[in-house]
Amino acid sequence: MARFLIPLSIFLALVALFAVMLQRAKEPGYDPRSIPSPLIGKSVPQFALPRLLEPNKQFDSSILKGKVSLVNVWASWCVECRIEHPYLLELAKTQDVPIYGLNWKDKRKDAMAWLADLGNPYQLIGFDNTGTVGINWGVYGVPETYVVDRAGTVRLKVIGPLSPQRWRDKVLPMIHKLQEDKG
Repeated sequence: MARFLIPLSIFLALVALFAVMLQRAKEPGYDPRSIPSPLIGKSVPQFALPRLLEPNKQFDSSILKGKVSLVNVWASWCVECRIEHPYLLELAKTQDVPIYGLNWKDKRKDAMAWLADLGNPYQLIGFDNTGTVGINWGVYGVPETYVVDRAGTVRLKVIGPLSPQRWRDKVLPMIHKLQEDKG
């Protein structure tokens, strides 16, 4: 009898976990890609990287202060980044918010060729070939996009490619709220 209780207990625990997950998926606004970021509400991590296109110049955290901005983490080897890229080019034309890039775990020549082929939506791009700065941002995959307020505080993290719907429903309302906030 006891030998059946352990498997039965494990089975019931799994059924309960599955039921909780199904219930959560029914909640309005549920996003299975949403993973809470410990950076939300905190200052961007201090960093200084060489720029991708101008390696003798730096891209550092001070650039992200004074204006609401986006930081988009991408790589030339990333399939979803290629899907997202045309939309970033479109967003860059609207000039709603400056877009900064963080090229993550990539080869400089590959990233530069990718931008030459597809276009460059970024005001500046930091070259994080080792992934160290990305780790400090909490990056675990690409693409990821962060909304940063005027004070240099991370206000939103979006995992996966930006799309018109994600932009309209999640990112743009946050940008407008932060731009209206004069503090």
